[in-house]
Amino acid sequence: MSVELSVVVLSWNTRELLRECLDGLRDAMDGLSVEVVVIDNGSEDGSADMVAESYPEVILERNPDNRGYAIGVNQGIRLSTGEKICLLGSDTRMRAGTLRTLCQFLDAHPGVGAVAPPLLNDDGTYQSACMRFPTLKTALWWDTPLEHFWPESRELRRYKMEDWDHTGSRDVDQPPGTCFMVLRAVVEDVGFMDERLWLFFNDVDWSMRIRQAGYAIWYVEAPGVYHKEGGSTRKYTDFAAEWHRNRVSFYKKHFNLLGSLLTKAVVIYVALRQCVRIKRHVPFGKEYKDHCRMVLGQMWRVLHV
Repeated sequence: MSVELSVVVLSWNTRELLRECLDGLRDAMDGLSVEVVVIDNGSEDGSADMVAESYPEVILERNPDNRGYAIGVNQGIRLSTGEKICLLGSDTRMRAGTLRTLCQFLDAHPGVGAVAPPLLNDDGTYQSACMRFPTLKTALWWDTPLEHFWPESRELRRYKMEDWDHTGSRDVDQPPGTCFMVLRAVVEDVGFMDERLWLFFNDVDWSMRIRQAGYAIWYVEAPGVYHKEGGSTRKYTDFAAEWHRNRVSFYKKHFNLLGSLLTKAVVIYVALRQCVRIKRHVPFGKEYKDHCRMVLGQMWRVLHV
């Protein structure tokens, strides 16, 4: 019998969160034909052994090192067999009824290629997780002096979808990859995630390519998914530098030379701003110089993307 749905979970040093995630999935399959694929990205906290011992039904792939989000997700998709694929963060807990609601929506709407449910805080309130696609104007405002002086600008409000409270179902540009269900036929049409976008902006790029191929993407009112924001990425020590590196690569890909130059200018501004901020807490001397040298070294590596 063919598998209706494959759930792909990527994990890196999130053992206890991953345990909660897999327990939640066991309780939320709602009679669907589901396979679960876990890609362990070189965890050092026993995550992979925990999965092997406690969840023998799970398809487990152990990577010897951290290969990033896009590469890991693509591994999981290649291992999976379902006609629908749900990417799920290891820092989530699925509520019963969510997977069935998403599957039924895709079955009932042939023009829709991907769907996502609400992400919930522990108290059940909605997280504002969807965004509109970034433009060159977004790069001018995000993390620049313009944002500092005009944080409620029209462009930032547009980008962050602050005109919507995330209730109800609607067509959206960019739902988060935290829980994102896509048809296998769509993956075969548009291709896998761009592995050059190692940790960030890979879901934005993928959503853009899905939309450009003519498919709609919908945020669907459903019981939802509890999400511990940052539970999987905050452990990554090079978080900020990787974010800027991937952002530059994304803008270079979609907006060519102008996008590359604009985002690199922002990187220079952010690095110099950080050096100024450090001076408020660290007296001028060896420690201050070492810190600035590290920041400027990261900036230099980003500029060579």
